[in-house]
Amino acid sequence: MVLAPPQNVLQLSASGTVETPQDLLTLSLSTTREGADPAAVQAQLKAALDAALAEARKAAQPGQMDVRTGNFAIYPRHGRDGRMSGWNGTAELVLEGRDFARITQAAGRIGSLTLSGVSFGLSREQRLKVEGEAQQLAIERFKAKADELAKSFGFSGYTLREVAVNANDPGFVPRPRMMAMEAKAAGADMAVPVEAGKSAVVVTVSGSVQLR
Repeated sequence: MVLAPPQNVLQLSASGTVETPQDLLTLSLSTTREGADPAAVQAQLKAALDAALAEARKAAQPGQMDVRTGNFAIYPRHGRDGRMSGWNGTAELVLEGRDFARITQAAGRIGSLTLSGVSFGLSREQRLKVEGEAQQLAIERFKAKADELAKSFGFSGYTLREVAVNANDPGFVPRPRMMAMEAKAAGADMAVPVEAGKSAVVVTVSGSVQLR
Protein backbone atom coordinates (compact mmCIF):
# COMPACT_ATOMS: atom_id res chain seq x y z
CA MET A 1 0.00 0.00 0.00
CA VAL A 2 1.45 3.35 -1.07
CA LEU A 3 0.92 6.12 1.44
CA ALA A 4 -0.01 9.52 0.10
CA PRO A 5 2.58 12.21 0.76
CA PRO A 6 1.72 14.51 3.67
CA GLN A 7 -0.26 17.57 2.74
CA ASN A 8 0.06 21.12 4.03
CA VAL A 9 3.44 20.54 5.68
CA LEU A 10 5.72 23.54 6.08
CA GLN A 11 9.51 23.40 6.50
CA LEU A 12 11.11 26.31 8.36
CA SER A 13 13.94 27.36 10.62
CA ALA A 14 14.78 30.19 13.02
CA SER A 15 17.91 31.24 14.88
CA GLY A 16 18.68 32.91 18.17
CA THR A 17 21.94 34.80 18.73
CA VAL A 18 23.34 35.99 22.05
CA GLU A 19 26.58 37.94 22.44
CA THR A 20 28.51 37.46 25.65
CA PRO A 21 31.88 38.63 27.00
CA GLN A 22 34.65 36.07 26.62
CA ASP A 23 35.56 34.81 30.08
CA LEU A 24 38.36 32.36 29.24
CA LEU A 25 41.94 33.52 28.63
CA THR A 26 44.71 31.39 27.15
CA LEU A 27 48.30 32.64 27.21
CA SER A 28 51.07 30.73 25.43
CA LEU A 29 54.68 31.28 26.45
CA SER A 30 57.57 29.73 24.56
CA THR A 31 61.29 29.74 23.94
CA THR A 32 63.62 28.43 21.24
CA ARG A 33 67.16 27.08 21.40
CA GLU A 34 69.66 26.00 18.77
CA GLY A 35 72.95 24.18 18.74
CA ALA A 36 75.07 21.43 17.22
CA ASP A 37 74.17 18.81 19.86
CA PRO A 38 70.48 17.78 20.08
CA ALA A 39 70.92 16.54 23.65
CA ALA A 40 72.26 19.93 24.71
CA VAL A 41 69.39 21.73 22.98
CA GLN A 42 66.91 19.45 24.74
CA ALA A 43 68.55 20.04 28.11
CA GLN A 44 68.39 23.82 27.64
CA LEU A 45 64.72 23.66 26.70
CA LYS A 46 63.93 21.42 29.66
CA ALA A 47 65.69 23.78 32.07
CA ALA A 48 63.74 26.79 30.73
CA LEU A 49 60.45 24.90 30.88
CA ASP A 50 61.10 23.54 34.39
CA ALA A 51 61.81 27.05 35.66
CA ALA A 52 58.63 28.39 34.05
CA LEU A 53 56.55 25.53 35.47
CA ALA A 54 57.90 26.11 38.98
CA GLU A 55 56.89 29.77 38.83
CA ALA A 56 53.50 29.17 37.19
CA ARG A 57 52.48 26.45 39.67
CA LYS A 58 52.74 28.96 42.52
CA ALA A 59 49.67 30.75 41.16
CA ALA A 60 47.80 27.76 39.70
CA GLN A 61 44.22 27.25 40.82
CA PRO A 62 41.74 24.86 39.11
CA GLY A 63 39.42 26.71 36.77
CA GLN A 64 40.98 30.07 37.58
CA MET A 65 44.44 29.32 36.18
CA ASP A 66 45.33 25.90 34.86
CA VAL A 67 48.89 25.16 33.75
CA ARG A 68 49.92 22.72 31.05
CA THR A 69 52.87 22.16 28.76
CA GLY A 70 52.40 22.70 25.04
CA ASN A 71 54.60 21.97 22.07
CA PHE A 72 58.06 20.53 22.82
CA ALA A 73 60.05 19.61 19.74
CA ILE A 74 63.58 19.34 18.41
CA TYR A 75 64.24 19.23 14.70
CA PRO A 76 67.26 19.44 12.37
CA ARG A 77 68.33 22.73 10.85
CA HIS A 78 69.55 22.76 7.25
CA GLY A 79 71.74 25.25 5.46
CA ARG A 80 71.27 26.71 2.01
CA ASP A 81 73.10 23.75 0.51
CA GLY A 82 70.56 21.38 2.03
CA ARG A 83 72.99 19.87 4.49
CA MET A 84 72.15 19.61 8.16
CA SER A 85 73.89 22.39 10.05
CA GLY A 86 72.57 21.88 13.56
CA TRP A 87 69.44 21.52 15.65
CA ASN A 88 66.57 23.82 16.59
CA GLY A 89 64.15 23.27 19.41
CA THR A 90 61.10 24.89 20.95
CA ALA A 91 59.22 24.51 24.24
CA GLU A 92 55.84 25.94 25.21
CA LEU A 93 53.87 26.53 28.38
CA VAL A 94 50.13 27.31 28.39
CA LEU A 95 48.27 29.23 31.10
CA GLU A 96 44.48 29.11 30.84
CA GLY A 97 41.54 30.07 33.01
CA ARG A 98 38.95 32.63 34.03
CA ASP A 99 41.09 34.75 36.38
CA PHE A 100 42.65 37.16 33.90
CA ALA A 101 44.64 39.06 36.55
CA ARG A 102 46.12 35.89 38.04
CA ILE A 103 47.15 34.59 34.60
CA THR A 104 48.68 37.80 33.29
CA GLN A 105 50.58 38.45 36.51
CA ALA A 106 51.95 34.91 36.51
CA ALA A 107 53.05 35.33 32.89
CA GLY A 108 54.84 38.56 33.81
CA ARG A 109 56.86 36.75 36.50
CA ILE A 110 58.11 34.00 34.18
CA GLY A 111 61.53 34.99 32.93
CA SER A 112 62.65 31.85 31.06
CA LEU A 113 59.89 32.01 28.42
CA THR A 114 58.41 34.85 26.37
CA LEU A 115 54.83 35.49 25.37
CA SER A 116 53.98 33.91 22.01
CA GLY A 117 50.19 33.95 21.84
CA VAL A 118 46.97 35.24 23.39
CA SER A 119 43.47 33.91 22.75
CA PHE A 120 40.05 34.30 24.33
CA GLY A 121 37.00 32.06 24.48
CA LEU A 122 34.10 30.92 26.62
CA SER A 123 34.30 28.67 29.64
CA ARG A 124 32.08 25.59 29.63
CA GLU A 125 29.80 27.13 32.27
CA GLN A 126 29.37 30.37 30.34
CA ARG A 127 28.87 28.53 27.05
CA LEU A 128 26.04 26.39 28.49
CA LYS A 129 24.36 29.41 30.06
CA VAL A 130 24.44 31.44 26.86
CA GLU A 131 23.37 28.48 24.70
CA GLY A 132 20.28 28.14 26.90
CA GLU A 133 19.40 31.80 26.33
CA ALA A 134 20.00 31.55 22.59
CA GLN A 135 17.96 28.33 22.39
CA GLN A 136 14.96 29.90 24.11
CA LEU A 137 15.16 32.86 21.74
CA ALA A 138 15.33 30.53 18.71
CA ILE A 139 12.33 28.50 19.88
CA GLU A 140 10.24 31.63 20.40
CA ARG A 141 11.15 32.87 16.92
CA PHE A 142 10.38 29.47 15.38
CA LYS A 143 6.93 29.41 16.97
CA ALA A 144 6.18 33.00 15.95
CA LYS A 145 7.35 32.33 12.40
CA ALA A 146 5.28 29.15 12.13
CA ASP A 147 2.17 30.94 13.40
CA GLU A 148 2.67 33.88 11.04
CA LEU A 149 3.20 31.66 7.99
CA ALA A 150 0.23 29.45 8.85
CA LYS A 151 -2.07 32.47 8.94
CA SER A 152 -0.51 33.89 5.77
CA PHE A 153 -1.46 30.67 3.95
CA GLY A 154 -5.00 30.87 5.26
CA PHE A 155 -4.76 28.34 8.08
CA SER A 156 -5.78 28.91 11.68
CA GLY A 157 -2.67 27.40 13.22
CA TYR A 158 -0.25 24.49 13.15
CA THR A 159 0.94 21.41 15.00
CA LEU A 160 4.59 20.49 15.35
CA ARG A 161 5.74 17.46 13.34
CA GLU A 162 9.50 17.27 13.96
CA VAL A 163 12.20 19.61 15.13
CA ALA A 164 16.00 19.76 15.43
CA VAL A 165 18.06 22.10 17.63
CA ASN A 166 21.68 22.86 16.75
CA ALA A 167 24.20 25.11 18.50
CA ASN A 168 27.25 26.41 16.70
CA ASP A 169 30.78 26.87 17.98
CA PRO A 170 30.98 30.41 19.33
CA GLY A 171 31.79 33.00 16.71
CA PHE A 172 33.91 35.97 17.55
CA VAL A 173 32.70 39.55 17.51
CA PRO A 174 35.63 41.74 16.40
CA ARG A 175 36.93 44.08 19.06
CA PRO A 176 40.37 45.60 19.61
CA ARG A 177 42.56 43.47 21.87
CA MET A 178 45.92 44.38 23.35
CA MET A 179 48.90 42.07 23.56
CA ALA A 180 52.32 43.31 24.69
CA MET A 181 55.07 41.03 23.44
CA GLU A 182 57.70 43.29 25.05
CA ALA A 183 56.04 43.49 28.48
CA LYS A 184 58.93 41.81 30.30
CA ALA A 185 61.33 44.52 29.18
CA ALA A 186 59.52 47.04 31.39
CA GLY A 187 59.63 44.90 34.52
CA ALA A 188 59.82 41.26 35.44
CA ASP A 189 56.65 41.37 37.55
CA MET A 190 54.55 43.45 35.15
CA ALA A 191 51.24 41.85 34.20
CA VAL A 192 50.81 41.23 30.49
CA PRO A 193 48.06 43.64 29.28
CA VAL A 194 45.11 41.91 27.59
CA GLU A 195 41.55 42.83 26.70
CA ALA A 196 38.84 40.29 25.88
CA GLY A 197 36.17 40.73 23.25
CA LYS A 198 32.83 38.99 22.85
CA SER A 199 31.60 35.71 21.44
CA ALA A 200 28.36 35.27 19.49
CA VAL A 201 26.57 32.00 20.31
CA VAL A 202 23.98 30.95 17.72
CA VAL A 203 21.33 28.26 18.17
CA THR A 204 19.18 27.21 15.20
CA VAL A 205 15.82 25.47 15.46
CA SER A 206 14.63 23.80 12.27
CA GLY A 207 11.85 21.38 11.48
CA SER A 208 8.41 20.92 9.98
CA VAL A 209 4.88 21.80 11.06
CA GLN A 210 1.48 20.57 9.95
CA LEU A 211 -0.77 23.43 8.93
CA ARG A 212 -4.35 23.08 10.16
